[in-house]
Amino acid sequence: QTFTAWCNSHLRKAGTQIENIDEDFRDGLKLMLLLEVISGERLPKPERGKMRVHKINNVNKALDFIASKGVKLVSIGAEEIVDGNAKMTLGMIWTIILRFAIQDISVEETSAKEGLLLWCQRKTAPYKNVNVQNFHISWKDGLAFNALIHRHRPELIEYDKLRKDDPVTNLNNAFEVAEKYLDIPKMLDAEDIVNTARPDEKAIMTYVSSFYHAFSGAQKAETAANRICKVLAVNQENEHLMEDYEKLASDLLEWIRRTIPWLEDRSPQKTIQEMQQKLEDFRDYRRVHKPPKVQEKCQLEINFNTLQTKLRLSNRPAFMPSEGKMVSDINNGWQHLEQAEKGYEEWLLNEIRRLERLDHLAEKFRQKASIHEAWTEGKEAMLKQKDYETATLSDIKALIRKHEAFESDLAAHQDRVEQIAAIAQELNELDYYDSPSVNARCQKICDQWDVLGSLTHSRREALEKTEKQLETIDELHLEYAKRAAPFNNWMESAMEDLQDMFIVHTIEEIEGLIAAHDQFKSTLPDADKEREAILGIQREAQRIADFNSIKLSGNNPYTSVTPQIINSKWERVQQLVPKRDHALLDEQSKQQSNEHLRRQFASQANIVGPWIQTKME
Repeated sequence: QTFTAWCNSHLRKAGTQIENIDEDFRDGLKLMLLLEVISGERLPKPERGKMRVHKINNVNKALDFIASKGVKLVSIGAEEIVDGNAKMTLGMIWTIILRFAIQDISVEETSAKEGLLLWCQRKTAPYKNVNVQNFHISWKDGLAFNALIHRHRPELIEYDKLRKDDPVTNLNNAFEVAEKYLDIPKMLDAEDIVNTARPDEKAIMTYVSSFYHAFSGAQKAETAANRICKVLAVNQENEHLMEDYEKLASDLLEWIRRTIPWLEDRSPQKTIQEMQQKLEDFRDYRRVHKPPKVQEKCQLEINFNTLQTKLRLSNRPAFMPSEGKMVSDINNGWQHLEQAEKGYEEWLLNEIRRLERLDHLAEKFRQKASIHEAWTEGKEAMLKQKDYETATLSDIKALIRKHEAFESDLAAHQDRVEQIAAIAQELNELDYYDSPSVNARCQKICDQWDVLGSLTHSRREALEKTEKQLETIDELHLEYAKRAAPFNNWMESAMEDLQDMFIVHTIEEIEGLIAAHDQFKSTLPDADKEREAILGIQREAQRIADFNSIKLSGNNPYTSVTPQIINSKWERVQQLVPKRDHALLDEQSKQQSNEHLRRQFASQANIVGPWIQTKME
């Protein structure tokens, strides 16, 4: 029963089984199949004939295979097996069990039966009431079987609940659990074991060996699985290293690809603050962003070399990264990055120096422009004013002197204007970002400078012209004064004479006055011409002033005799002359009358006189 169960536990792997151990192996077919299953090797092709010779040949092939494994088959021949000799058949099966199930057991330098026994002792040592010393009575209470199962699969057995005094229950529990969960068929009968004084050793060994192979097989499977897992882990680790390399290489190359255009960007910024920010960003790149990438690059090379070493030790083909992701590709990209970085730093420093120069020039431009604009404030209005139109000659001369001083100041500022223009030109040549506003301001200053120059020239001309005109007017005023004064005196004398009371006693005296008056009247035409000439001088001066929009102060600085005074006095003279004529004519008529009376009186006196003298005598 035990051997049959043992054989079926292997034959079922090939999809078959036996019912009667001494009958089912007679043709040798299932015997050969059993040996192939338990050895894992292929036997010679069996003969399919039904004749005895075919069966003997098949059994011999099986026995030859057993003998090839170093097993001596004593008194076991093919004929006995073919004839169904149960004893020989069971002996052959036990030989097979010993060779393939027990012989290879090795525990602490012991093998076969002793190895199996030692294994059982080691496994059941921690369990109370279990003392395995053999393969018969040590197993009668069933605790040893349960201990073996519990030691390897504690979840299957509630060992603490088992009782030593209930061997049947213990045995059946172990047999059922082994069959159900460990795929170990039931090879023993609990009652047979309990009711037998000394259980069959071969049966117990056969059954226990199944436990050994189940658990050691599991252990070997576990070891093999561990080995496979280790290989898989190594392969997986290699795969991870490959994936990590690919990802790290992709990320690093992508970072290099993104960073190089940034480092190659030479777009100048407008202000030094913006360029200093770019310099700060570059320093952050050197200090913060680049170092991790340097480590990544080094780690990438280490990973690559480590991976290649592992693959070589594992007899695996060398790792070949994706196209463009070789270490050489990364080194080339990194070299390009370093070159761009070096050029970028040089450009940043040069650009900052350029902007510092530009800022200095721009500030210098603003200062000079502000000073100049402050100086020009009100200058146009000053040059446009027509204060000379109401100025006197002395005022004009003062204005000219003041203007000459301004011209000297203007000439002194010419250098500043040229400096402003030169700075603006340099800012343009250095590509200053705010050049349009600088150019506009410079152009405004230059245009204003041209206007100031033009206005200065025009004012000088106007002042000089006005000075010349005022000098002419002044000369006319002087001439007027020189001629008006005596003429005024003459008129005043004339008026005095014309109004002077005269007392005459004789006709001769009045006639002398009339003659003198006539003489005076004869000078009046010339006097009138002189008056007209004097007034003409005044009119000429006024004409010159009016023509040149010169507003005269109104008074001749050289005389207080105005044309109005002259005309007034001349009109008075004109009025007094006829009055004087009438007065003289009246006096003449009166003197003529008196003269007539004197003559009459004289003639009478010539007559009366002698008479009176006579009477007196």
